Amino acid sequence: MSIVVRTLSDQTYEIVRRRILTGAMSPGTAVRQDSIAGELGVSKIPLREALSRLEQDGLLQSYPNRGYVVRPASTDEAAEVFALRLKLEPAAAADAAVKASPEDHALAETALSALEEEMGKPEGDHITRNRAFHMALVRPGGHVTGQLVERLQILSERYVRIHLEPFGRNERASREHREILDAWKAGDAATVEALLVEHIQGTLADLEQQLST
Repeated sequence: MSIVVRTLSDQTYEIVRRRILTGAMSPGTAVRQDSIAGELGVSKIPLREALSRLEQDGLLQSYPNRGYVVRPASTDEAAEVFALRLKLEPAAAADAAVKASPEDHALAETALSALEEEMGKPEGDHITRNRAFHMALVRPGGHVTGQLVERLQILSERYVRIHLEPFGRNERASREHREILDAWKAGDAATVEALLVEHIQGTLADLEQQLST
C-alpha cells in the first residue's frame, strides 16, 4: 500500500484549478489572493506556489503590480495545442497498443469507467478523468513520451471543458473513447491511430466554431 501525501500547495492548486475549469472563476477574473488564502486557511507561500503552477498550465497570467488573472480561451492557442497533440498522441497511443500488457488493459478500462461515471454527475470532474484515460493509452509506450503528451493534455483541459458543454457531446465522446479503447486492447495500432486523429480533429473543429462565435 502506498501513501500519497498532498501538500497544502497541491490541495490549493487542485481547488483553484477546478474553479477555473468549471467556470466558477471566469476568464479575465483577477485572482484575489487574500480572499482565497483566508477562505482555504492557507498562507501566501503555498498559494503562490499553486498559482505559479496554474500559470505553467496556461490557466493564469501574471502581471507586474497586478497579480494573476484567469486567461481567456483563444482559437489560436487551441489550434496550436491540438495540432501538437495530433503530431504526438495518436502515434504514441498506437505504439503503446502494441506494447500494452493485460495489466495496462485493466488500467485503461478502469480509467474509462471512472470517466464515464464522472460524466454522469452534474458536478463531476470529467476533465481530470478524461486526461487520465488518454494517458492510460499512452503510458505503456514510454516515460518521456508520456510526459510530453501529458503536458499537452494539461494545456488542452480548459478547451476540453468548453468542447463538452453543448448537449450530446458527452455521449459522442464516450462512444469515440470506447471505440478507441477496443482497438487499443486488440493491439490494432493502425486503427488506434486513425480513430485518435479523428477524435482530436473533431474536437478542434468544434472548438474553432465555438470560440469564433
